[in-house]
Amino acid sequence: MMRPSAQPSSLQGEAAHRQALHARRSLHASEESAGVGRGVTDVVIARLGPNLLRALVLALLAFIIFGPLLNLVLWAFAERWYFPNKLPLQYGFTFWQRVFAPRGNAVASLGTSVWIAALTVAFSLAVAVPAGYALGRLKLPWRGLILLAFLLPQAVPNLPVYVNIAQVFYQIGLAGTITGVVLVHASHGLVLAVWIASAAFASIDGALEEAARNMGASAWTCFRTITLPLAAPGIMASAIFVFLESLDEFTGTYFVGVPDVTTLPLLMFNASMGGNYQIASITALLLLVPSIGFMLVVERFLKADVLAMVGR
Repeated sequence: MMRPSAQPSSLQGEAAHRQALHARRSLHASEESAGVGRGVTDVVIARLGPNLLRALVLALLAFIIFGPLLNLVLWAFAERWYFPNKLPLQYGFTFWQRVFAPRGNAVASLGTSVWIAALTVAFSLAVAVPAGYALGRLKLPWRGLILLAFLLPQAVPNLPVYVNIAQVFYQIGLAGTITGVVLVHASHGLVLAVWIASAAFASIDGALEEAARNMGASAWTCFRTITLPLAAPGIMASAIFVFLESLDEFTGTYFVGVPDVTTLPLLMFNASMGGNYQIASITALLLLVPSIGFMLVVERFLKADVLAMVGR
């Protein structure tokens, strides 16, 4: 009578055993899939980690560089912008019309700035070309000290230098004149002009000049037809650097030129001190555009061989 009940119990045991095996297999499969998932995640993190860090660093640098420029552009076109609004309430060109109006004095100030910068370039190159040739091609004694002497205006703080220059210029009648402002700008422009010009001349292969002299060319002909054309890209780059340095110069013009000489940086300073941030932003953009354009040109002129000879 007990045998019929033994079969159902054995069937129940087999079913339980099968369920346990299925559970073990499912657990093992889930562990394998979790291990594979962790392995894929580790590989993805290992590959994307350096790129992600690099992207974050580049994004931070872009924010530091272009954030102020974006704020400058917003102020240039803002009609109304009040705290605590994060963006202007109204955009327009009203302040652009004020800047370029005859009474705005921006066009005249820009013309004065360009004229002073051009004169500074001419004066700096008149000194830098012969000095650069002598420092770059001739074996001069104390060459390093001479190059270091041109760096002295950059080593000394500008403010006390300009105050003393202004005092001297007032005594000799150069204060408030274009000539006085050009001389002040050239004191810094000569550093760039001489150093880059000497590097440009030093990068020229001396065998070219020797070959020309062996064929009967005079020293002047050799300089005019071989040396100067080969050094022209570096000289052009130095001229652009001096031009931009003079175009953006404020402190020297303020102490020597005010009130008779008004440049665009002085106009920007007066607007910002008066709380007219739209006018100040517009004048800053007017100074920024030629700077960016000329720097793109400089990139094509300054070659690696010239840069390698700077200071040598």
